[in-house]
Amino acid sequence: MIKENLLQIKNKLPENVTLVAVSKTKPITDLQEAYDAGQRIFGENKIQEMVDKHAILPKDIQWHMIGHLQSNKVKYMAPFVNLIHGVDKFKTLKEINKQAKKNDRVIDCLLQVKIAKEETKFGFSFDEIESILVSEELANLEHIKIVGFMGMATFTEDQQQLQEEFLSLKTFFEKQKKITDTLNCKLQTLSMGMSGDYPLAIANGSTMIRVGSSIFGNRNYN
Repeated sequence: MIKENLLQIKNKLPENVTLVAVSKTKPITDLQEAYDAGQRIFGENKIQEMVDKHAILPKDIQWHMIGHLQSNKVKYMAPFVNLIHGVDKFKTLKEINKQAKKNDRVIDCLLQVKIAKEETKFGFSFDEIESILVSEELANLEHIKIVGFMGMATFTEDQQQLQEEFLSLKTFFEKQKKITDTLNCKLQTLSMGMSGDYPLAIANGSTMIRVGSSIFGNRNYN
């Protein structure tokens, strides 16, 4: 069913929207099946699991780190990770820069913005991001590139609330895109939307969605 699920989703996606197949907890065979169906971008939320899968699977896969990041583990994925979605602390950016430098790379990052009402969600406020983007401290980080923002909406059935949260980030993204253009900050990606809410996220400006269960089926965390 993985191939059918993928094709069904991709056939409805606008051309400007990138699909990240969220493969956390899924076995290599599932990822290989998605790969054989043409999927090349996979998202993991645990660094060790991503490292293990990277070692086995084809090398033209783009690996996205989509989970909450622990700075002390960045070094394990620094040699190969393509995009880090959830950067929510400046010290994490500094650590990514440090490890990228050791690997002679520039690593693309998304700043996570807190748009949800839930206290459990991570992320910078709009004001914090505005300060970071114009800071000299960011300009000194030559081995990272801020390529956009990521936001996770509230876990709710309230479509109006979801729309407001997505739209608030889209508006902020467009504003910053116009005024921010430096060597290590080129805003082009807006990552919003998961299996349950990605059509609404796309309608409100998302250019990247993270979809897991709608492709691979429900997860077994045991």
